Amino acid sequence: MARFGNSVALLRNREFLSLAGTAFARSQAYSTIIIALALYADAFGTSGFIEGLWGTAFASVQLLIVLPLGRKIDTGNAKHWLLGGLLINVLVFVGYMFIGDPINAEIVALLESVGAGALWTTNGSLQVVLVRMLQGIGASILWITGSTVVGQISPDDESGRWLGSYNQVAAFSSLAGDLVGGLLLSMYDPLQSRVVFIVLAAVTMVAFVLVYAELRDNPGGGVDNPEAQSGIGTIKKLLKLPMLRSLVLFRLSFSVGKMAVIIFLPILARTEFGIDAFAIGWILAGGKLTKSLFQGYVGDLTDQIGDRAKFVAAGALVYGFGIALIPLSLPAEETMGRFYLGYFGHGQELGGGFVVLFLAYAILGIGDSIRLPASMALFVEEGEKYDSVASAMSLRSISWKIGQTAGPLGVGLIKDFLGTVQAFLTASAFVVFATGVFWFTHTMSGDTESVVEGS
Repeated sequence: MARFGNSVALLRNREFLSLAGTAFARSQAYSTIIIALALYADAFGTSGFIEGLWGTAFASVQLLIVLPLGRKIDTGNAKHWLLGGLLINVLVFVGYMFIGDPINAEIVALLESVGAGALWTTNGSLQVVLVRMLQGIGASILWITGSTVVGQISPDDESGRWLGSYNQVAAFSSLAGDLVGGLLLSMYDPLQSRVVFIVLAAVTMVAFVLVYAELRDNPGGGVDNPEAQSGIGTIKKLLKLPMLRSLVLFRLSFSVGKMAVIIFLPILARTEFGIDAFAIGWILAGGKLTKSLFQGYVGDLTDQIGDRAKFVAAGALVYGFGIALIPLSLPAEETMGRFYLGYFGHGQELGGGFVVLFLAYAILGIGDSIRLPASMALFVEEGEKYDSVASAMSLRSISWKIGQTAGPLGVGLIKDFLGTVQAFLTASAFVVFATGVFWFTHTMSGDTESVVEGS
């Protein structure tokens, strides 16, 4: 039976706990950095194009490494990859400590050795680009490896529960990043203090110890005959599966809309309404809270009800509706009453813009709760048909990264030349379009399979 307590009960499993630790560290860092980007945008006076480039830098390196990384995980020791990804993330936080610092000789010398020293010393915005690229590598390793191992070590009839609960931990961690990270960023300016990034590094090292101590060696086991499966050959076989093709097409367009929200909503809150880091964290917490509460429960439902494609489509439509609400924050700022949000002797007066953004993000979290467990379970099921779960997850990530690479730049340019409202409405349109393409291709492939089976 689907119960909210099922997700918490899984934490008694030491291996799941160690994997949940990697999701916690990864998501908390990602959420905290997203808020920091809004502060950097305000401090550096960036354009929409540069703000989009921060998202593109993160995604572009992931697009390059995700396919070979998936094959390495399928054929190698996933535990070693998790440990390496956690150490890379620690290096990322060291990099963020020096954003805006043009005189650190050691960092400049290292970057000059690879031809990037001039970028670091001349422009704070480009410093962010460089560190975001390294962050993209670490995040890819942790995401693909962690979700792959969870899918492989979970009982056959409980993959939805395990993956949904794994994502639920990530959502809760992201919520912690929004609230705790936002609070720390409001107390410690990331351009003046290193406290925030020291905290993130410490959390990551705790996750490192958990994985090292509790996760079995070689948890995925590797494929039986890796020489028989090249990376490209496996991807071609996987793409012959109708459901997987439909999911890939869906994610190509959906990622454009979602990444526009992730990058530009906090920046909108900061630059348009002057909302501080702690209050921005509360806006983002609306969506993370709904994801934390419902994702494991919906994962249970997908196991029981089946027909996971309907969950994917329904969740995506809810998400598109939430994006379309974001532009309403502009008129709401003046028409709704104002209130005071206080915390630890500090505070800020907020208006309708904050309220609308909070509600919109909460709706986005509900959409993700409906969509994500079903989508991940479908990718795992399809990958298992060829003993290539990590490659299926890599394909899932590749399809996302293509949209994630182009989307922020495109939406950023729309923001610069047409306006904020048009940028978010474009993002919403991409999500609705993605849902229509997914349902059409899924339905057509189902009809084709029925004809073949009946002939």
